[in-house]
Amino acid sequence: MPAPLAPTAHDAPDLTALPAPAHTDWLRNVLVVTGPTGEMGRFRAAAAGAGVIPWVLDFEGMEEDWFLSLVAPAEGERAISLQGARILARRLRDAAAANHQRAIARIGTDRHCPFDLHRLLPVPPGMLRLGPDDPDSRTWLWTHWGTTRPLRHVRELEPTLDGRKRRMAELRVEFWSADWSPWQALRRLRRDWPALSFALQPDYAEGEGEEPTSGLIAPTQHKQGNPDKKHNRDKPARSARTRRG
Repeated sequence: MPAPLAPTAHDAPDLTALPAPAHTDWLRNVLVVTGPTGEMGRFRAAAAGAGVIPWVLDFEGMEEDWFLSLVAPAEGERAISLQGARILARRLRDAAAANHQRAIARIGTDRHCPFDLHRLLPVPPGMLRLGPDDPDSRTWLWTHWGTTRPLRHVRELEPTLDGRKRRMAELRVEFWSADWSPWQALRRLRRDWPALSFALQPDYAEGEGEEPTSGLIAPTQHKQGNPDKKHNRDKPARSARTRRG
């Protein structure tokens, strides 16, 4: 059954107590988008991107955090001199900055990610300046995407559409989302692309944030206007830990 898509007051998380990154559970999802060939071509072009969000990162703060973790480890004794810790923290900062710049440089030319939410529903510049860990930017992601982190490991899967349906096309993608499925994003996409059908199925693997070992999912498709599915689509999909909690 496709994943439900809108929260109830009981299921929706408290935005003032969103999980810290260290405690995020990653939920595997398979999304199937189907529709007329022409419209699907336009959607593919709109959805394909670099899979990168151009956050403004605080590299000075990151360097200081690395330095403090080296000189005052949470467990055990310090194994590096103050000068060595400062040098290593700076090198880590430089490496992180270079990696971030390389990623940003791909935006606008790289189309390897078949389902790039930042292309479809862009994070506004004001949120980008806050960085990915700011509570306001994470609240924005929850409000507009339905998850508190960008999607990870997005890849296209083999289509399962009946080959006899020559006027129809399908996009089948797998991705990982933080704690919840991106139900808000799909609600918006259903409004923006009414000719297409969006069917989402999460994989509730047992374990805390570990990748599931089950095989690929063949999600059941449904049409947007099917009244029998409307009630179940009014709740978001959550990770196994969040769902049990």
